[in-house]
Amino acid sequence: MTAWHEVEQAEPELAQRVRALFDAHKHKTIATLRADGSPRISGIEAVFEDGELIFGSMPNARKGADLRREPRFALHCATVDPIEGSEAQWPGEAKISGRAIVAGPITKGPITEGSDGEGSDGDRFHADITEVVHTHLNDEATMLVVEWWTPTHGLRRVERE
Repeated sequence: MTAWHEVEQAEPELAQRVRALFDAHKHKTIATLRADGSPRISGIEAVFEDGELIFGSMPNARKGADLRREPRFALHCATVDPIEGSEAQWPGEAKISGRAIVAGPITKGPITEGSDGEGSDGDRFHADITEVVHTHLNDEATMLVVEWWTPTHGLRRVERE
């Protein structure tokens, strides 16, 4: 299992940029797999806590059922458009993929969605991270830069016009 603190240790600069993008907005988007194998995207909240990336699902939510059945996921930060004329300042976008590990019920906390305060508020998941990606522009805003890290291959980078 690869926890977030291992990404931070392996590639601190990439981890800092990716975390800043995820921390910049409360809502993210998660992709899960339905029972028939087709993709499902859902809004979600996720937080970095004690060196782990954690997220939750309300009771009886489809995304929670998806993750309990098939743990693969892709998480995307909120997306913002580059400002025309200031493209070089665009922070880019970040993605984290992996497998969701059920970590027990949520009873309270920052990742509770739609809680009524009674009983369990759903499932809590920890991320077993398989890939971290930061897509942004180069300093001159002339090239798209894609940097990605995996536990197996480490950091890689490509630039595209």
